[in-house]
Amino acid sequence: MRRVRQAIVVEGKHDVIRVHSAVDAVVIPTDGFRIFKDKEKMAMLRRLAEVRGLIVLTDSDSAGGVIRNHLLSCIPAEQLRQAYIPPIAGKERRKPAPSKEGLLGVEGMDAATVVAALERAGAVFEDEDTPVHASLHLTKADWMVLGLSGTADSAARRAQLAQALGVPTYLSANRLLELVNTTVTADEWGKLLENI
Repeated sequence: MRRVRQAIVVEGKHDVIRVHSAVDAVVIPTDGFRIFKDKEKMAMLRRLAEVRGLIVLTDSDSAGGVIRNHLLSCIPAEQLRQAYIPPIAGKERRKPAPSKEGLLGVEGMDAATVVAALERAGAVFEDEDTPVHASLHLTKADWMVLGLSGTADSAARRAQLAQALGVPTYLSANRLLELVNTTVTADEWGKLLENI
């Protein structure tokens, strides 16, 4: 499976599943229009954009366009790439009826279509041997040793870490671990540990 350097922003959890079936990447859902009010998630997207770059891959309907435009207004254009899926009529299997506009969303695309959209957007595909970031390779076991998981105060410690990173404090232990591994260098990690 090809690995994408940039983080990919999609609308919902089913889109995340579809993109993960096509490429190895950090994929973040906006949770639809929740992104308009979720300042912490926007802070996380800004950090990912700054460190890795972002690819916006929303549905080809008007709602996807509104979310795409909102992201464009909040994140510097040089840190964003736009990936577009074709407007194909139909409905996803899990839904009882087609969308308002009758178009398939990202979740309804096949893996080849998702990869083609990412290629057209200028996604940076990396070799399996190329590190994604000059990065950490922390594991869940490391998280436990550091007291960030499995202890009575681990949630508070993770919240402190999230605040130091400027990302949402409600992130799960697994999501925060993924974010640290993909956006924090070894030097930055040492400084963060001193402060928490």
